[in-house]
Amino acid sequence: MRTKTTLLALAGTGAVAGAAYLWFGDRAPYPYSQRWMLDLPLPGLTTARLARVLDPRPGERMLEIGPGTGLHTMAMADRLGPAGRLDVLDIQQEMLDHVDRRARHLGTIVPNLGDARELPFDSGTFDAIYMVTVLGEIGNTTTVLREAARALKPGGRLVIGEFFDPHWIPLGRLRDHAAAAHLHIDDRIGPTTAYLARLRPCSHGTCATESYHHDRGRR
Repeated sequence: MRTKTTLLALAGTGAVAGAAYLWFGDRAPYPYSQRWMLDLPLPGLTTARLARVLDPRPGERMLEIGPGTGLHTMAMADRLGPAGRLDVLDIQQEMLDHVDRRARHLGTIVPNLGDARELPFDSGTFDAIYMVTVLGEIGNTTTVLREAARALKPGGRLVIGEFFDPHWIPLGRLRDHAAAAHLHIDDRIGPTTAYLARLRPCSHGTCATESYHHDRGRR
C-alpha cells in the first residue's frame, strides 16, 4: 500500500511540475531538447478523455497536428485498427522522427512535415482531426481552424485540447474563432482551463445559434 501511495504521489508531483514548467518555461514550437516534458500527461487531457470526445473508429483516416513525442498517438492509432490510418503533422522533423521510431511496429502512422496554417492535404481527406495543447502555439488561430475544416470530410470532427499555459486559448475565444471558420462546438469535457472540445462544420444556422447563446452568457 505504501509503495502504491508513493507512486501516486510521484505521479501527481510530476503532473504539477509539468504544468508549472509549461507555464514558466514554455516556448513555441516546443523544443525537441525538452521532449521529456511532453510525455507527462496534463490533468484533464488524458488519452482516455481524448478518445471519448474524438471517438476514433476502426478503418477511419485521422490527422494529429503537433504529436510531440506521441503521447496520444499510439492509443489513437490502435483504435483505428489495421485498416485505419493516422497521419501526424509537425513543423519539426525531429519530433516526427521520434514518433516514427516509436510507432514503426504499428504500420498505420504516417509522418508529414508541414505547417497547420497550410495543410499539405486535399480537401475532404480526414474523418477526424485533433490537436492537444497545440492550437495556441501555432498562431493565426482562425486560419488553422479553417484549414482543418477544409481537410475534413463532410460531417467530420475536429477536437481541440487546451490547457492553462502561456499559449492557452480560453473556451470562449475558441468559440469565436470556430464561428469565424464556420465551425461550432457540439461536445466538450472539462473547464475552460483544461478542456477537450469537439467541433463540427456549421449547418442549418448552428454557428449563429451558438454565437447567440455565447453572447447571452457574457452578459
